[in-house]
Amino acid sequence: MHWARLGDRGAVTAEFAIVLPTALLVLGLVLGGVLLGAHRVALTSAAADVARLEARGDAALAAERLGQLPGGTQVSRSEQGGLTCVTLRASPVNGPLRALTVSATACAARS
Repeated sequence: MHWARLGDRGAVTAEFAIVLPTALLVLGLVLGGVLLGAHRVALTSAAADVARLEARGDAALAAERLGQLPGGTQVSRSEQGGLTCVTLRASPVNGPLRALTVSATACAARS
């Protein structure tokens, strides 16, 4: 009986060494997804604000709102019928998520 228990020595350490990096990877992916979602919500809000401001002719306020966005945010504008549409594209600033691009588009009726 005593010899059988000696064969299991270190098994918990080996399992922990495998499970810990996997758990950290899953946690990192979940946190990254939450950060991407938050970034998308911020871009959607900013795109809606800028589209509304430009549609009513407040170019100065729209430029001020765009100035509040992180550096590297790409802005494109289009006119579709009676709508002014704004698309914002940006990458999360820090970390390995820099390779991903998040975009948001919003349109507002011109007045």
